[in-house]
Amino acid sequence: MEHLSSKRKLSIMIAIMVAMFFAAINQTIVSTAMPRIIAILDGMELYTWTITIYMLTSTIATVLVGKLSDIYGRKPFLLGGILLFVIGAFLSGLANDVYQFITYRGIQGVGAGIIMATAFTAVGDLFPPRERGKWTGLMTAVFGFSSVIGPTLGGYIIDHMEWHWVFWIFLPLGVIAFVMIMWLFPKTERKKGESIDYLGSLFLTTTIVPLLLAFTWAGSKYEWGSFEILGLFGITIVSLVIFLLVEKYAKSPVLPLYMFKNGIVTLSNVIGFIMNFGMMGALIYLSFFVQGVLEVSPTHAGYVTMPMSIGMVITSAISGSMISKTGKYKRFALIGMPIMFAGMLIMVFMNSIWMAVLAMIIFGFGLGLGMPVFSLTIQNAVPHKELGAATATMQLFRNLGGTIGIAVMGTVLASSLKHNLTDLAKTGHGADLSKLDPAIQEKFAKFANPQMLTDQPALKSTMESLPADIQPIFAKVIEMLRDALSSSLSTVFLTGALILVVAVILTFFIKEIPLRTTNKAPEEAAKGETASAQLASQGE
Repeated sequence: MEHLSSKRKLSIMIAIMVAMFFAAINQTIVSTAMPRIIAILDGMELYTWTITIYMLTSTIATVLVGKLSDIYGRKPFLLGGILLFVIGAFLSGLANDVYQFITYRGIQGVGAGIIMATAFTAVGDLFPPRERGKWTGLMTAVFGFSSVIGPTLGGYIIDHMEWHWVFWIFLPLGVIAFVMIMWLFPKTERKKGESIDYLGSLFLTTTIVPLLLAFTWAGSKYEWGSFEILGLFGITIVSLVIFLLVEKYAKSPVLPLYMFKNGIVTLSNVIGFIMNFGMMGALIYLSFFVQGVLEVSPTHAGYVTMPMSIGMVITSAISGSMISKTGKYKRFALIGMPIMFAGMLIMVFMNSIWMAVLAMIIFGFGLGLGMPVFSLTIQNAVPHKELGAATATMQLFRNLGGTIGIAVMGTVLASSLKHNLTDLAKTGHGADLSKLDPAIQEKFAKFANPQMLTDQPALKSTMESLPADIQPIFAKVIEMLRDALSSSLSTVFLTGALILVVAVILTFFIKEIPLRTTNKAPEEAAKGETASAQLASQGE
């Protein structure tokens, strides 16, 4: 699509960014509202599943669509992704229980995975790597902008409106994005001689699903050494072996294994996995700290996370422009990654709103500098004909890192909470509830899960319903739970920070190669340059 006029390319990019903003805003708007929604649906024990199912389905959709879009073009998948996302968002707002909610979030995840994979790949179709930096930066800024307004708007809606509107308010934008892509995006012919790798797709799915289920259930639903968890890991290993054998002989593999012989691709994917493992695993629990420990309402919790997004928008746009101008990219990752680490380290020690805001600002600056770089390194290191598969592989590793990180951090949080609550009981900081009326004990038991601390209206209602002489005891129990949750979340943030250190170290080993100025294969580009030189000499 390099032959298109600059005006047409700009129109297509606007359409792509509208589609991406639609997917992104619907993802970020739920961040501050989710704890309250799950509490309303009475499913706090399945909280991580509402996040995990979204990541799981988007991960599978991303990697399967990558190669297919190389064959059939990006347009049908962008349209299909938007349609599925609209359906998933509409149904999520209709959910009557947490199981329905998780199912509909899964549909949303499929749509989101398709949109994100094809949007970033489409940028690679339109522009050569040297020009891609500024557009990648702008797309990261679009996601960042959605992160600025999404959490605050989600908090406002959950405080002042029915929770269903969290999912319905931006549905018209999805319709606009669909029409724009339908009208503006050029249709491409199917590549001849390419076949669909059905067998590879099947065994890739049977590798990813049990792997993520194992990490999600281990330590919460089942013990790490239980038959169920070991069985899931066993299925993963068997499926992976079969998948590798299938891909070795596939005519058009869904995940071309030879890409991993490229050191830049492999190392960039490993760094993306580790970054998202530490980052998503820790940041997903930031709302618990702000709402559960600092007692901030969902509306104002959005203001606490807003500085991170603003910092990301600013630095991603600036760094993207500078990458396109200078052709250098590694330096931005080397600067951004340590800044991200510093931001997360502050989270370990934060005990006030102002420390949380400072941590968010620093983390956002680092995120905007470092995150866009690794998309560019991978796309620049592979031939254009493999752009879809390479971009999908990048998204696969990032999503796997985020999903496994959320699960592992959930285990860290649960284990730390259990330990901290036991310590508080032993040291006498807990309250003796055994002599209370059974009906009152039942009300206290509802808040035995510290995650219920985010449901502040329920806390207030319970306090007011108790006899006056019991209210101080309830206040003491809640304070004990806040202390336990605060200490446990510090452990989660510290774990995330230590994992980010590994990503920082690995970044030093990324080999920086010149950004290509064309999407043509090297031999085609060379012919073009030779022809230009001959014409120039004839003109002289």
